[in-house]
Amino acid sequence: MSATSATPQAGLGVTMLGLGAMGDALASRLLGVGHDVTVWNRTPGRDTKLVERGAQAAATVAEAVVAHPLVVACLLRHPSVHQALDPVVDELRGRTLVNLTTTTPDEARELADWASQHDIAYLDGAIMAVPAMIGTPGALVFYSGSQTLFDQHRHLFDSWATSVYEGPDAGMASLVDLAMLSGMYQMFAGFFHGAAMVGSEGMTASEFAARQTPFIQAMTNGFAEYAAVIDAGDYTAPGQQSLEFSDLTHIIRASDEQGVNPSTLAAVQALISQQIDAGHGSEGLARAFESVRSVKGGRPAGGAA
Repeated sequence: MSATSATPQAGLGVTMLGLGAMGDALASRLLGVGHDVTVWNRTPGRDTKLVERGAQAAATVAEAVVAHPLVVACLLRHPSVHQALDPVVDELRGRTLVNLTTTTPDEARELADWASQHDIAYLDGAIMAVPAMIGTPGALVFYSGSQTLFDQHRHLFDSWATSVYEGPDAGMASLVDLAMLSGMYQMFAGFFHGAAMVGSEGMTASEFAARQTPFIQAMTNGFAEYAAVIDAGDYTAPGQQSLEFSDLTHIIRASDEQGVNPSTLAAVQALISQQIDAGHGSEGLARAFESVRSVKGGRPAGGAA
């Protein structure tokens, strides 16, 4: 279901805890599609525009959580969830908590356990969007934990974004979210490094971006091919660029020659070197995955496939 086509479930009220930029956007969207919304924020004064549009302002967390059976938290990191909700745990009993606060996977699992211990239905969520994207098809929100809760409130979730259920492990939504952000930030770091290299001789970052953008767009088409190799665990299959050919020391030397910090690229080279040193230099570049993979996967990092 498109985020732009969702309509409210009849009579459903929602409590929104946290009115930062994202919390405000979520609450605003709920009002826009006809939900009754009660809002609370630790810092007073951020609810003015929402109240003008029909939201009910709660003076305390306790007042907020008892207003509706469904409570959504969009706070600042994991500790703030406990700071806000531990004092009102009795008021939360028997209610549903959807936590959209950014957490690590283990923090999400801890909150799920905490909720279960206190008879609070819990669903974790991770938002893959900026506030301006809420209510548009381009926004994504991942959910994990109780599928029953996800299905029950799916219509509401779809008013915010395209909703994706990631399974019963409460930490999975966070894990997918942070993994995708990891790829994004490391891509940006690569761009910053490249811009610094050419910038050392006067090329502007804008000029470099005009060249780099179509190249990176083309290279992302290779994700599926690398993924197929990784999933098969066969780094000797024909047609792969070898680790030895992928040695990046010449780019690192060029960075040094230009007085540019090569640390981002050196980190990638370290992954490649680990596999070469282990005797896998003739195998495909995708084998660098073995240098970072989780030991939970069954094969030790850097070990034989």
